[in-house]
Amino acid sequence: MARRGAGTPFLLRLSLLLLLRPGGTLGCASVAVGSPFVPLGSDVTASCTIQSELCHGLEQGKVRITWMLDNKPVAGSQHRGPGGTEVSNLTLPQFNHTQAKLWCWVEWNGTKQRIGMAEIRAGYPPAKPFNLSCILDLSDYGLTCQWEQGADSHLPTSVALKCAGSRAQTVTGCTPQGGRSRCTVPRRLLQLYRQMEIWVSATNALGTAESEHLCIDPMDVAKLDPPALQSIQSIPFQTDCVALAWEVAQSNAHMELQCELRYRAPEDPAWALVTGIVGQASTMQHCGFLFGTQYHFQMRCRRSSARGYWSEWSLGRNYTTHEKAPTGKLDVWWSARPAGAGGQLEVQLRWKAPRRREANGRVLGYCVTLSPRKRGRDPPTVCNTTHTQCNFSAPAGTRRVYLSAYNAAGESAPTEVILLERKGQPLAGLRAMPGGERSLWVRWEAPPAPVAAYVLEWQRASSEPSRCSVCWQMERDGATTAVLIRDGIEPFQRYNISVYPLYKDAVGVPIHTAAYSKQKAPSYAPKLHLKSISKSDAELCWDPVPVEMQNGFITSYTIFWANSTAEVSSAAVNPSLSSFVIRKLKPSTLYKVHIMASTAAGSTNGTSLTLVTMVLDDIEIQFLFLTLGLIFVLLILLLICFQKNGRVKQQFWPSVPDPANSSLGKWVPAELQQEPLQLPGVREPGLATISTVAVLERAAGKQPSAWGKEPSAETFPAVAQPYVRQEGPGTPGRGWAAAEPCQGLGGSGETVQYAQVVGDGYKGQQHAPPRLYLRSNSTQPLLLDPSPSPKPYENLWFHGAAPHGCPGDGACSEELPATFPLLQGLRIGGAEELHDCRAF
Repeated sequence: MARRGAGTPFLLRLSLLLLLRPGGTLGCASVAVGSPFVPLGSDVTASCTIQSELCHGLEQGKVRITWMLDNKPVAGSQHRGPGGTEVSNLTLPQFNHTQAKLWCWVEWNGTKQRIGMAEIRAGYPPAKPFNLSCILDLSDYGLTCQWEQGADSHLPTSVALKCAGSRAQTVTGCTPQGGRSRCTVPRRLLQLYRQMEIWVSATNALGTAESEHLCIDPMDVAKLDPPALQSIQSIPFQTDCVALAWEVAQSNAHMELQCELRYRAPEDPAWALVTGIVGQASTMQHCGFLFGTQYHFQMRCRRSSARGYWSEWSLGRNYTTHEKAPTGKLDVWWSARPAGAGGQLEVQLRWKAPRRREANGRVLGYCVTLSPRKRGRDPPTVCNTTHTQCNFSAPAGTRRVYLSAYNAAGESAPTEVILLERKGQPLAGLRAMPGGERSLWVRWEAPPAPVAAYVLEWQRASSEPSRCSVCWQMERDGATTAVLIRDGIEPFQRYNISVYPLYKDAVGVPIHTAAYSKQKAPSYAPKLHLKSISKSDAELCWDPVPVEMQNGFITSYTIFWANSTAEVSSAAVNPSLSSFVIRKLKPSTLYKVHIMASTAAGSTNGTSLTLVTMVLDDIEIQFLFLTLGLIFVLLILLLICFQKNGRVKQQFWPSVPDPANSSLGKWVPAELQQEPLQLPGVREPGLATISTVAVLERAAGKQPSAWGKEPSAETFPAVAQPYVRQEGPGTPGRGWAAAEPCQGLGGSGETVQYAQVVGDGYKGQQHAPPRLYLRSNSTQPLLLDPSPSPKPYENLWFHGAAPHGCPGDGACSEELPATFPLLQGLRIGGAEELHDCRAF
């Protein structure tokens, strides 16, 4: 029983799939729609009906019907119908699908199955075909028609070309294949030389549309084969006329034809057309051709009824008419100036090549003379060139020259050129504006005086003007006030324009303007240079952008500067300036500066310049240097003053002898080493350290004797008594002891006591018993001149005590030694030898 219960749902599901499938053998369900083809945007109704008695397994269960439009569920209403049926109705408002499938589903005991489907298509009625045209091919006499279908109807549409004769019923002539809009009606369905009615019919499920009916004779729409040009030649007596001959196609020989001829020169923008040519004539003449010009000729034909199609143009033929001497006057412009002391006139003559109608062929050259040509005499030629300008010298006072052009057929009549002075009235105003990317409109206000013609000059502005040629144009209509110039005009380039009014007896003074046909941003901005800088100002300069790179009129320069804290400032500069001063900057601050060049069409930024402001201004730096310089000069002057003035020098830098650092303090005589002098109170004799040097100077006012002379006994007076400074343990450095006069060399008494050297212990040592007191006797002075010394080496001279042995009126002889005077002839003896010491 358990196994049987488990298999029951599977069997029910399988039976439901078999019995309720769409188009099932039992036919227990059906889906119906109002119409399978509906207008797009209209409502669609549908119904799904299930007959329970025909669907085994559904008699006792409740059935639920659902809908799906393609893969999207839609809601319908369900009710029980007659005969035990279940019915679900559905309405789809504003159906906007061009094609969709509507499914009916049944759900029973949790199982869902599709039981019916209807396909719905929506669209429009067929559009009316238009532009119907037909053409008859004479090779097989099939009538080929073509048309335009119109808008797509989104529904299957059948298109057919209908035909009806004057007495025959309507037939389908042809049906286009592959969605094309053309087809060919065979010859068996056509009635030639009779009127037929032809139209296009388009039909779909929503309706039928027909094109306009075309009533034609098939022969009227026949397309003929083109004729063939046989020959072209000039008529000798009428030199601007040509004669042409042609032959019609063999298939068109039995028809009355109407033909057309067209021709043009390579320079012509369009064809010239000749109509009304009878095809059977086979020849014709036509005049009005230019001399010496190459033309291209073509011809075509159609039936004379003028309702058929023209044949294709025939193969072309080229022909060049014969030449004739140039005619007409040349447009000439000139400039003249004196050549200097030679009495010559430098003339530059420029002219325009003759127009094609006046050239009458290929111009071979131009001739300039100073007088007109006369019979039997050719005037002297000053210029013969193939160019359109000439520079030559003419005698002073020349007022007329003559210009003529020539070709292979002859020479033109000379054009008289009057070299008028440029002193007439100028124009009242002049302006120029773009006429396009490669043209400029030049407009001016006419002067009060009547003008015969105008001459316009224009030249591309350049940093090297000699590289650009001058273009010019003459307007012979004196009433003209506007001209469009095109020659040599290019976008983004500046052109300088001048206009000269030409009067009967003078040339007006020109006025000038400049213009661009098109502008854009400059190619680059100028490069900034730092001209000068201070602590608050910076002067910048730049080279203007070359006129070739400006690409428009520079409206302004804008300078931007920013410091390290991103404080950005800017200033606009007049385009005529090339420098600018940035003010109110912060001292010792880094700034980045760049410049922007602007035109009416855009702007371009330049490269950045980095600068650092100064700490001080130039004036402050100059004042500082001036102050330091003055201080330095004052110091130099003070040093010089101290150097020159001894008294001032002695006050600041006194001359102090330092015997402790001399060799005398370390030198002991040999005899003293052999027999040391023993003094009372001295236990152990030894070498003493120099602690005091007493210098004895001579009396003031005494002059020393000449150097190298032997001093006499009378020269030296009695010297002062020698003295010894004794330092005892109790009072070191305070005792003085007198000594006996010392005997000089040879017992002459000429020795002089320089000083008494007293020994003492080093600083910081304990006091020792009194040491040996030494004295020095010498015939040479110790120092060159007296100088005061500070304590403890005070000179007695400054205390007012004259030394003993040197009288006030005695001149103490002094001889300068060859070397250091302290070491020359120095002799040390005992205290008893001190005598006759002299002051110095």
